[in-house]
Amino acid sequence: MTNSADLPPARIPGYDSGTLTHHTEFLDEPLFWLGHLYPCVQSEEAEELLFSADHDAAADFHRQLWERGDWPTFTIPLTADHRLHVVYRTFADDVGTDYLLHHPDWDQAELLAQDDGHFIGPGLSWPELVAAADNALPGGSTTDPHARLLLLLPAFGDDDVPDDAIDRLAAALRAHTGVETPEPLAAALLDDQGASGPARWTTAGDGIRINDGEYSFRNPTNRFALPAARLSQVAAALAP
Repeated sequence: MTNSADLPPARIPGYDSGTLTHHTEFLDEPLFWLGHLYPCVQSEEAEELLFSADHDAAADFHRQLWERGDWPTFTIPLTADHRLHVVYRTFADDVGTDYLLHHPDWDQAELLAQDDGHFIGPGLSWPELVAAADNALPGGSTTDPHARLLLLLPAFGDDDVPDDAIDRLAAALRAHTGVETPEPLAAALLDDQGASGPARWTTAGDGIRINDGEYSFRNPTNRFALPAARLSQVAAALAP
């Protein structure tokens, strides 16, 4: 299910990090996924469906994860040597999860989304999320499309998901989380879509995919948005 042959990068250019470490064993642990997906939850219904009887165990697992001295890092390869990195930032006073996109020719990685006390996102549309999950490219933390979908889900936000999205997400939840009712949970997660909520994605006149998320780096009207040239690079790298 997982591929441990390739280690995460020693550093990610432009990203000030601790020691990045490889922990593909987490991807086989249901308690990891319960905590990882918690940022997607915005309703009491979704929280009850996600945690069920495992709330305390999941909370304890993630407490220990955040107390680590290293920074667990997961990598998903994209076409043309691009990489998506999911980094658990374990700073004692500033824990969070960062979602970064990088290419060897870039001077710095682009931060697409950030899940901490000051959430920033969404960074991915549904088609971009599914394309990254399904490309089957080797060289990352896993080639399993279900694990990849769940890894990137907290960075996703899209108000136009297809009819089969619930079934697709439910299959991933069934494969990795052990929740009793994956279909209702999938529906609730797709309704909630985390702190940012759903965003509307459009194609700008120059062909760049952007959204209208109030907290998104990919919304050019935000004062903290990526510059146009970097928005273009990101859109090209993530294109389905």
